[in-house]
Amino acid sequence: MKKLTLATIFIAGALSLMAADGKALTQKCAGCHGADFGKKALGVSKIVKNMKADEIVKALEGYKAGTFGGPMKGVMKSQISSYNDKQIKVIAKYITGLK
Repeated sequence: MKKLTLATIFIAGALSLMAADGKALTQKCAGCHGADFGKKALGVSKIVKNMKADEIVKALEGYKAGTFGGPMKGVMKSQISSYNDKQIKVIAKYITGLK
């Protein structure tokens, strides 16, 4: 039996919480993007699960600032406006982990 160090247990717990947080943070996204983010939202968006984490972060930050997006810019700005930078990164990491 391998000996687990406190650091190993802490890291495993942190990753588990991050995944849980990512899932919770993306609940409202599933209606348009699908639970696995494999759906074009309203038939017009990119398929988010095909994006890299840094692309997702850039898009979400742009939507939040109102500087990114086409016709869905206003809808997405209202959806993402309550998230902080850390939450946006957790969302991106969660989505890319679904692949």
